[in-house]
Amino acid sequence: MSEIVTTERRGDVLIIRVDNPPVNALGHAVRDGVEKALMDVGDATAVVLHCDGRTFFAGADITEFGKPPKSPSLPDMIEALEACPVPVIAAMHGASLGGGLETALGCDYRLIDRKGRVGFPEIDLGIFPGAGGTQRAPRLCGIPETLRMTLDGKPITAAKAVKIGLCDQVSDGDILENAIAFAQTCKEKRRVKELPVPSHEKDDLDAVLAAAHKARRGQKAVENAAQAVLASAELEFEAGLDKERELFMELLNGPQARAMRHLFFAERMSAKVEGQDARPLSIGLVGIVGAGTMGGGIAMAFANAGFAVRIHDVKADALKTGLERIRNLYLASAAKGRISEAEALDRFDRIQPIDNWDGFSACDLIIEAVFERIDVKQAVFAELDTVARQDAILATNTSYLDIDAIAASTKDPARVLGLHFFSPANVMRLLEIVRGAQTSDETLATALDAARRIRKVPVVSGVCHGFIGNRMLRGYGREAGLCMMEGAAPQDVDKALYDFGMPMGPLAMADLAGLDIGYDNRRSMVPGQDYEPLASVLQDRLVEMGRKGQKTGAGIYRYAEGNRRPMPDPEIDALIENVAQEQGIERRTVPAEEIVERCMLALINEGAHILAEGIAQRASDIDVVYANGYGFPRYRGGPMFYADEQGLDHILERIRHYRDTKGEKWWTPAPLLAQLASNGGTFSDWNRG
Repeated sequence: MSEIVTTERRGDVLIIRVDNPPVNALGHAVRDGVEKALMDVGDATAVVLHCDGRTFFAGADITEFGKPPKSPSLPDMIEALEACPVPVIAAMHGASLGGGLETALGCDYRLIDRKGRVGFPEIDLGIFPGAGGTQRAPRLCGIPETLRMTLDGKPITAAKAVKIGLCDQVSDGDILENAIAFAQTCKEKRRVKELPVPSHEKDDLDAVLAAAHKARRGQKAVENAAQAVLASAELEFEAGLDKERELFMELLNGPQARAMRHLFFAERMSAKVEGQDARPLSIGLVGIVGAGTMGGGIAMAFANAGFAVRIHDVKADALKTGLERIRNLYLASAAKGRISEAEALDRFDRIQPIDNWDGFSACDLIIEAVFERIDVKQAVFAELDTVARQDAILATNTSYLDIDAIAASTKDPARVLGLHFFSPANVMRLLEIVRGAQTSDETLATALDAARRIRKVPVVSGVCHGFIGNRMLRGYGREAGLCMMEGAAPQDVDKALYDFGMPMGPLAMADLAGLDIGYDNRRSMVPGQDYEPLASVLQDRLVEMGRKGQKTGAGIYRYAEGNRRPMPDPEIDALIENVAQEQGIERRTVPAEEIVERCMLALINEGAHILAEGIAQRASDIDVVYANGYGFPRYRGGPMFYADEQGLDHILERIRHYRDTKGEKWWTPAPLLAQLASNGGTFSDWNRG
């Protein structure tokens, strides 16, 4: 026995107690301790498996990821639970996830705290439950429910777990005491593996699989997980376990699982800033300037986390409209059952309108979300500087502009930084935190703490045009536009990148955002220096024709009234031909592989510049930005991880190929990329220090 796993007798009941903070992860010491405890049951008539602290086993020990397995394995421990000669009761509280739920399924009975949750989140790591979960769960709750949990990845409540048969009883009060009392009523073993798999309707199964294939398009784990779960009904239990293991190991050692594990750790690393040890200020009251779509979304993000919010717009009508939009969004969430109506109204009540700047005087954090023009933002900050407390933090939500130029409008630039939310701000997980030249460590620490409290994934960026994400996006969009002008139809460009795994092609995305946004941005840029005019000449022509994208019913594509589905437009095909001829472009067939390659290489090369300049702290931060803000397929790990997987020598060779065939302007290899490729290095291993 060890300090982590101890035993205690309560009458005829043996308690196996696990204490492995913070989440009782199923590391080797836990598995070994539980297995040894089960060897010494003595004359006990039942066993209760209980975890101290805030939760039952919350899953595997992430420190063991990627390392050789140590005996006993999790399946070994679960087999020992089943082999125990007396009934074993799992006393489940907190979050029993992944291997934690599989452990509970190895017990004979499951008692769950009313506030507890259970689930199989492994799909988010590119795998599925690999310790018998796909074979045992169907014997309790059926194949459709098991598939739903396995492919969705989200936990379910205690009440639902009992309703579908996964757990036996909900517990109110002390989970351990209740489990001991429950154990005294259990007279017989009830091994889950010996139960039959309930029959199911094919339509139920098809609906679950269709939803999963749509939500997790391109992810191999969906098919493997489905095969494993179905094997529970097609094979004997032991053969089903073998099939599960075969399908699990195929994923575990594959590129998609590697990529998704990379992002798992990257998202935990992104909030850490080297040399940062300042303590965050306390944030209670948050102010929002601007009640448009973005301002309202930011207000909701803070209200959802329990913050009091004050919101102001210089236009009274805009403020009224913005509040109505927020209220309607909350009520829509309640109507869909995501939150109760009472909670919806409570969150809305946390957002209070103010009709003048003085209303911000008590705020701890004030976020500006107004029109994307630097003179407008500077005027806002100058105004805030006169009304905000001296210790209040001032943040801009700009997605491109110079944070230092905005901070210069205040007396104390140390309290200014960028908080670049992504739309819709109450939904999107990414938050780019932009540290200005004079932003203090305390200000940065406070922003990181606020991001954690509103459940965002923060990435710290330095100041440059577009920061990390939007700066890299320019090259991606440039190559998409050039491929279109060189011969690929718009729908072919978009399909190539959609098939790669992006949620939407770049040209359809431009229509969605509005072609006039890029048009307006380019007015302040130098053609040929800041951007490639051939890549956007068509879009500029379309804006001048009044075709600004979805909002006008036509852009690169046309749109039927009330329908957002892009439809190819023969008129645009002809216009592309004419514009290409005007510009002296000889059109050709552009293969899908070339479209993807050029767009990815543009991202990667710019990412290497961003790393070398210190705009991003680490390559994995860039991957976090793209996976959470731009829809880069998680199963590919992000652009920099994707480059490492392809091999930097290969990436460099392909960039040099395009330099030789397309010219040096946009295809000069980043020095960091050339350096790493020459010495066999990777972006993941590179450290700027």
